[in-house]
Amino acid sequence: MVTIDNIDRKIMELLQQDASLSLDALGEAVHLSRNACWRRIKALEAAGVISARVTLLNPEALGLGLMVFMMIRTNAHAPDWLDTFKKATKSMPEILGVYRMTGDLDYLIRARVADMADYDRLYQTLIRRVPLSDVSASFVMEQIKDTHQLPL
Repeated sequence: MVTIDNIDRKIMELLQQDASLSLDALGEAVHLSRNACWRRIKALEAAGVISARVTLLNPEALGLGLMVFMMIRTNAHAPDWLDTFKKATKSMPEILGVYRMTGDLDYLIRARVADMADYDRLYQTLIRRVPLSDVSASFVMEQIKDTHQLPL
């Protein structure tokens, strides 16, 4: 585990808000030179604390206004089924997250689609690729909070 101090935390907080900040702007905000800032970012990347720097897109602007959570139940729990499920879900760009769950659900899938017809296409594609016992879906009516920023 890497030691993270308050300056590292501030750098990560700022990068989570805007990964396009220049080294000069970051350095000014944390009272370090650009080179010292760059070394800290590189150390955090090397340690795996910073795993990626990405651009977040507006799904509505791209015609992907419907978020859906798919609740998956399966009777199959063999390694070959899981491998097929992983490959299928990873290959479908509409699927943003797949989570193995405790309790009544086996898996929870978070996806973005254009509309109900697009969801049906996603559903049909998934069940053709992987045998599933039960698939139910809930559609997001209002997104109250959705963030990628971790609490530091």
